[in-house]
Amino acid sequence: MATFSVLVFPGSNCDHDAYHALKHVLAADVRFVWHKETSLGKTDAVIVPGGFSYGDYLRSGAIARFSPVMQDVVKFANKGGLVIGICNGFQILLEAGLLPGAMLANENLKFRCKQLYLRTEQTDTPFSSLIEPGRALQIPIAHGEGNYTAPPETLKTLEENGQVVFRYCTALGDVVPEANPNGSLNNIAGIVNKDRNVLGMMPHPERACETELGSTDGRLIFESMLNHLQPA
Repeated sequence: MATFSVLVFPGSNCDHDAYHALKHVLAADVRFVWHKETSLGKTDAVIVPGGFSYGDYLRSGAIARFSPVMQDVVKFANKGGLVIGICNGFQILLEAGLLPGAMLANENLKFRCKQLYLRTEQTDTPFSSLIEPGRALQIPIAHGEGNYTAPPETLKTLEENGQVVFRYCTALGDVVPEANPNGSLNNIAGIVNKDRNVLGMMPHPERACETELGSTDGRLIFESMLNHLQPA
């Protein structure tokens, strides 16, 4: 059985959500890894969860990037290990250089917490292989700094390489400015690295794994990872 590791930083508040989704909903093997650990131990995938690591002082993710465990996360990712950063986790991966670009404060300078939709742009990744191309997933956001930005040449490379996996869209799958909750360039909600083994996304799939929460679309992302790690 594939083993997932959920990192825990001071200020993480979605670590237990991720653990619950993987352990109790998907029956996966999962464990917490405290940020002061210097080794991930034996693991097949790493979840860098949402929250407010170190209180979001300086910049979101800027201090957590220097936590001892992140050195091994970078090594793990560079060897092809699966890493998914969710919300604050995405910010941490950007700060660690595992993904290109940066996060700015939401365009309206307000914290946004709401259900919205993401159009699935790429299905040739370990995180989206079980999702139909173009499908609009209903997954919530909860962030104040989710305005993704990057230099023009970086943005061009992301688009040309098919590294944009999810975009904010309407319920019908239309990518329009009105569907963008934070001002993110090109309505970007989630990207992968060039090797496609590291995903960063602002929306919270772990909060969309049970009918009681209003959507089960988030399960498709974790199920895709499980399918990649232990194909039937």
